[in-house]
Amino acid sequence: MRRLASCILLFALAMAGGGCASPRSYFYTLNSAAKPATTGADYSVAVGPVSVPAAVNRPQIVVRLAPNQVAIDEFHRWASPLPDAIVRVIAEDLSVMLGTPHVAVFSQPTAAGAQYRVLIDVLRFESALGETATLDAVWTVRSTKDGTTRSGRTTVSEPIPDREYATLAAAHSRALGRLSADLAGAIQALAAGG
Repeated sequence: MRRLASCILLFALAMAGGGCASPRSYFYTLNSAAKPATTGADYSVAVGPVSVPAAVNRPQIVVRLAPNQVAIDEFHRWASPLPDAIVRVIAEDLSVMLGTPHVAVFSQPTAAGAQYRVLIDVLRFESALGETATLDAVWTVRSTKDGTTRSGRTTVSEPIPDREYATLAAAHSRALGRLSADLAGAIQALAAGG
């Protein structure tokens, strides 16, 4: 009888201990997917600030379930604040696409005196696992020399072939690469006097 009571007590303790264990969190980053420029240029660019919708401006990845329903995943998170990650990736993309090392995030001291300033307002940053990663952003590139600007809107949907969060992060990175290509084109047009 004592042995049975001891076994029951050990089983109860094991169950209680197992219930206290918390699930593991996973962290994801956005990365540059830019292809190098064929020729280098002597542009200097300051990127930022970037604004994102409040609904996705959180550490947790927000996944769209239906047109008017989202899920906030507590255990799949961005490794850094989303606006910071976006501005970093765009700066990296522009540096590669324009062939210049002089691209910085606007808040950094190295951004002072840049020839061009890039402002981005992300209207949609949607994630639908197994479907698409959608980016919709309006942007302005301004020449600090003469104040001329070029503005535009970039809307991109990148496929997500599975329900993996790493695939989702890669799809968003590709979408940011398409936005960066539009920004690089605007900078080159301003430099050419267009």
